[in-house]
Amino acid sequence: MTEKVRTIQPGPVFYDVFLGYLRVIGTNLKDWCVPHGVTSTNAKSAATGGWNGPNPVRRPDLKREVAAPTTTGVRSPLAGTPADGLDPHRLATILRQADMGDPLRYLELAEIIEERDPHYLGVLGTRKRSVSQVDITVEPGGESAHDQKLATMVRDWLKRDELRDEVFDILDALGKGYSHTEIIWDTSMGQWFPERLEWRDPRWFRFVRHDLATPTMLDEHGQEVPYPAFKFVFARMKAKSGLALRSGLARIALWGYLFKKYTERDWAIFTQTYGQPIRVGKYGPGASEQDRDTLFRAVADIGGDCAAIIPESMMLEFVEAKNVGSSTDHYERRADWLDKQISKLVLGQTSTTDAEVGGLGSGKEHREVQEVIETADCSALQAILNRDLIRPWIDLEFGPQTAYPSLKIERVEDEDLAHFAEAITPFIDRGLRVSTQSIYDKFGLPKAKNSDEVLRPEGQQPASPVETPRESGFKYPLNTHEPDAGADTAIHAERASVGRSAPLDPAVDRLAQEAAPEMEAMLGRIEAMLEAAGSLEEFREMLISGFPDLDTNGLARIMADAMMGAYAGGRAAVVDEDIDG
Repeated sequence: MTEKVRTIQPGPVFYDVFLGYLRVIGTNLKDWCVPHGVTSTNAKSAATGGWNGPNPVRRPDLKREVAAPTTTGVRSPLAGTPADGLDPHRLATILRQADMGDPLRYLELAEIIEERDPHYLGVLGTRKRSVSQVDITVEPGGESAHDQKLATMVRDWLKRDELRDEVFDILDALGKGYSHTEIIWDTSMGQWFPERLEWRDPRWFRFVRHDLATPTMLDEHGQEVPYPAFKFVFARMKAKSGLALRSGLARIALWGYLFKKYTERDWAIFTQTYGQPIRVGKYGPGASEQDRDTLFRAVADIGGDCAAIIPESMMLEFVEAKNVGSSTDHYERRADWLDKQISKLVLGQTSTTDAEVGGLGSGKEHREVQEVIETADCSALQAILNRDLIRPWIDLEFGPQTAYPSLKIERVEDEDLAHFAEAITPFIDRGLRVSTQSIYDKFGLPKAKNSDEVLRPEGQQPASPVETPRESGFKYPLNTHEPDAGADTAIHAERASVGRSAPLDPAVDRLAQEAAPEMEAMLGRIEAMLEAAGSLEEFREMLISGFPDLDTNGLARIMADAMMGAYAGGRAAVVDEDIDG
């Protein structure tokens, strides 16, 4: 019995035999699972061939292409043509087969309508290209140097020119509901690096029968084998909730394609029948059978050849149908209506594909719908790439991490920088502290270096480079810093009147000497208050309450004497100038 169980492949038969084996040895599935460390649910799934448990990473499989096409094998690039002779009954049959896990004809049909329906190809391509052209950024998993290193590695990989085409191929899932992209790993230098992403035909893959959700692939013999871990980007882009086989746009678009082809066929027949004038041949009563045959051949051939030879006694007449143009409008209207339904299906609106006269608000709402769909596609795509590409890459190269870099796919909205500058200026004027670096980042400007030539307000001259601005020795005679030998223009203007004040220099020195003790006493008390205060508010209250007690009499007396002396000296200087003049 044991040997028999080992030689049967997993499936319903194996499961029945296995249960019989358990009964023979006196146990059941639940009791058998306990010592083996598995659940009865997983054991049943494994026995029936549909286990969705852990898929170990097999590094030798990662170093080779496991789903490359083979012309003579199961994975042939040659496809069938189920669209030939398609009718509603046959289409329904193809969709039912897909529902039961055999999607071959459905996938071939989904591919064909992209080739034969220009409108569907155009709107689907627009949706895929709008997402594939969105810039991709990287957010580090943390602030550490290691996290920044991982993020930089991913950013460098994103600079590849092939990336946009690879993303476009991944978005094949929009039409069919899912897509498979094989990761070709480069290990030539001992590293793990995703060299390229290869689109693989979804006809070469299946879903396990017990859930129709877990992907499998066909091996060289056409057998369904488990999906190799870290080897594929499996993208599901759902137009509706449910199974991947039933959530693609192509499933709905197929009916519109079928009905439009019927309309185009009827239109072509009508045009061929009534688009040309009716040709009538007339012969006389004495015409022989041979003459009538000749006339009929001429009438039949003149439609395509536009040339015929008939006897002189015979006549050809062309009868044109009246009002044929108005009777063909319904074909065009029906085809256009079906195209609009496809536009709504794929793009969510019709304003970007059909030029119609409408209000401004309607067009704006349609663009908002398109932006919503694009945002949803970007969000789904970034989750897929983070799950199936970024995390496996980091795990292979550096081992499991506590935090991983993540891709962000989102379109940056254009900001009105002029409006921003106008709005923030009043706040800055009222004291709002704004970082200059944030302004540089907002406008995308680099910070100027010391050696760079910088822009200035119109009419303003560049300032002379001064290492350290110093206080004027004339303007602040009591300060303890040495005056600047190379004073600026304003200080030179002050020194223009030094001639008058030169005789007062001794008085100024005397004022500084006599006022110093009074100033030191006042400053000493203020410093004591500052040391005793626990906060600026408390220091303020101490200053207010202590100000009346400050002894300012001595300083007031010295200042009064100094002002009187300055007044008298100034009067004397003016009198001397008048005498000299």
